Amino acid sequence: MPSPSPRPPRRHVLVLGGTAEARRLAAGLAAHPSGVRVTTSLAGRTARPEAVAGESRIGGFGGAEGLAEWLRAHRVDALVDATHPFAESITAHAARAAVATGVPAIVLRRPGWRPLPGDRWYDVPSLAAAADAVPGLGDRVFLTTGRLGLAAFAHLTGQHFLVRSVERPDPPLPPRTEIVLARGPFTVAGERELLRAHRVDVLVTKDSGGEATAAKLTAARELGLPVVVVRRPALPAGVTAVPDVEAVLRRLALVPEEDG
Repeated sequence: MPSPSPRPPRRHVLVLGGTAEARRLAAGLAAHPSGVRVTTSLAGRTARPEAVAGESRIGGFGGAEGLAEWLRAHRVDALVDATHPFAESITAHAARAAVATGVPAIVLRRPGWRPLPGDRWYDVPSLAAAADAVPGLGDRVFLTTGRLGLAAFAHLTGQHFLVRSVERPDPPLPPRTEIVLARGPFTVAGERELLRAHRVDVLVTKDSGGEATAAKLTAARELGLPVVVVRRPALPAGVTAVPDVEAVLRRLALVPEEDG
């Protein structure tokens, strides 16, 4: 009897993760009936990251060159950058590694937030610009820009800062800082109560997008508070993004393309 034909090797997708979208994508890939092999890479900045489906690795690659070497060594068929919208260097490294190896690459970015009627938003291009804007807007600041960017506000001595973070931030911090450890998603009612309890009069945030942390924007709108919004860095030249997991699966030819 003729021997059975060997099974074709499984497609290997590397997901650069750390976001809720990355976890959903990994789950969808791992459960796909075609038998996709998915590896999610986490930067290791969170001590206890949430579990992901499939395989995972922790730590950096050593820049674009190290990532390219990993793609070749592990026979990666597609690369999905599903990192945080402000992970600028990782996105640049992924784009360069994809070009160097010829591995198809997709950037997954949740849509950014947009102001609604009643919002008092002040758009700024950077954390430094946000720190410059704060003194003219309020004395009690709810700072939700992540624990790694607090040094930009450390020189502000006249304001009281309420800082929310998943893990306790390292110094330097503003001298008058109160830390709240919490992980989203958050509710509008909870955010409204937090803003009132701490007598917050200005909110500072990055344009992370998504629903998990958007409730603070609604609460600020209801209370008439100004919001300083740090806009996202631009994607590398020639790189475009898709907005959701379904779009990634379509690009990977794992679900049918939509008609029209």
